[in-house]
Amino acid sequence: MDLLQPIIKPYAWGSRDALARLQGRDTPSAGPEAELWMGAHPSGPSGLTRDGRATTLLDAVAGDPDGELGGACARRFGGRLPFLLKVLAAEQPLSIQVHPDRDQARSAFAAQQARGGHGPYADDWPKPELLYALSRFEVLAGFRDREEAAHLLENLGVEDLRPVIGLLRAGTGEQALSEALRALLERAPDDRAPLASAVVASSRRLARSAHPHAAAYAAVERMSGHYPEDLGLVASLLLDHRVLEPGTALFMPAGGLHAYVHGVGLELLANSDNVLRAGLTTKEVNVPELLRITDPTVRVPVVVPRSVPGPGSTWLYDCPVAEFALYRTELDGSSGPLVPASGPRIAFCADGSTRLSTRTGGTEPLCLGPGASCFPSRLGRGSPGRGRRNAVRGHRGPAPGRSRRDRPEFLHFSAMTTLSHHWFPHRVHILLRGFR
Repeated sequence: MDLLQPIIKPYAWGSRDALARLQGRDTPSAGPEAELWMGAHPSGPSGLTRDGRATTLLDAVAGDPDGELGGACARRFGGRLPFLLKVLAAEQPLSIQVHPDRDQARSAFAAQQARGGHGPYADDWPKPELLYALSRFEVLAGFRDREEAAHLLENLGVEDLRPVIGLLRAGTGEQALSEALRALLERAPDDRAPLASAVVASSRRLARSAHPHAAAYAAVERMSGHYPEDLGLVASLLLDHRVLEPGTALFMPAGGLHAYVHGVGLELLANSDNVLRAGLTTKEVNVPELLRITDPTVRVPVVVPRSVPGPGSTWLYDCPVAEFALYRTELDGSSGPLVPASGPRIAFCADGSTRLSTRTGGTEPLCLGPGASCFPSRLGRGSPGRGRRNAVRGHRGPAPGRSRRDRPEFLHFSAMTTLSHHWFPHRVHILLRGFR
């Protein structure tokens, strides 16, 4: 059972308050802190200590994939931990982006490597995502209905948008949304800033009206403070604008265009860093590849959790992907096996505190407080637990094959003094996830 040392990514859109407060550090932080990474991705593997020696989860998995992941998981995913857990702290909007599916990623990465390696693909993996809101979280998630998108653009009263509105109205299927996006992103460079400025001015007016989509126009106005001449401001009105309440989860399938605008949340994703951007960014926008990967028929559903047996009250947020699932548990002081009982998992404590130990006593109990996480897969089969407050956890894939670490040991949550961090309106305490 390994206490993880997560990696903080200091991207410019991050908060100088959220992650520091979560981890009990002084605020404000010295600079923006955007993401807290827990996992074994090469761009930011979590640290850990074994036998008094500092190493990383990436190196631990690479050194013994069957032992760390279980045989079935190691075979299915090529010896790679199939998921990555992040806490996102978005003070500013992230780029509008899309991620490939497995076949697209494999073929595109192979072609990129054959051309010398330069291009938008970081690896040959897909990147579906699940976002679980810890605070209210504003998102753009999937395309709107075609006629609704035309209505939002028409309401702006911007003459230069007439051709785009015409594409939406003339189309007979969802592909018209992709064509409208193409028309926006391929505008002549000299026309981009004037169009964005006109859209922002009209959005400012509509944001203060009784229009049913006033919130979407208000989002354009706010985002323009960070990207004042970016055509992503216009493209955002093609997307479904939502504000997730704490405890709500969205599944972002491959091919679904989206952007995270503002909030704090947990992101569970396949272990990849493949991103194709459409706007709200200073990075490269590869329009042809973006449009090839974007699927305008993809919808971004709210994931409705279902109750499953576990300590306290446990819910499963399941998604139609092979790499991950998310479990959330609200601990009430009772004991029970950690769910799921085997395979690689990451447990994360978002609030309160708890103690984890093996039934056999083979390892020292591990205490998790707010912002702490661990990798308990070496315990193999289970985890009776006791504690108070909430827990979230996730897991993935068919039952792993047995290995020397797949012993019938159990992980426990043991009651201990809880710490209250009320800055999250919804108290979620332990997050776990892994191979299902």
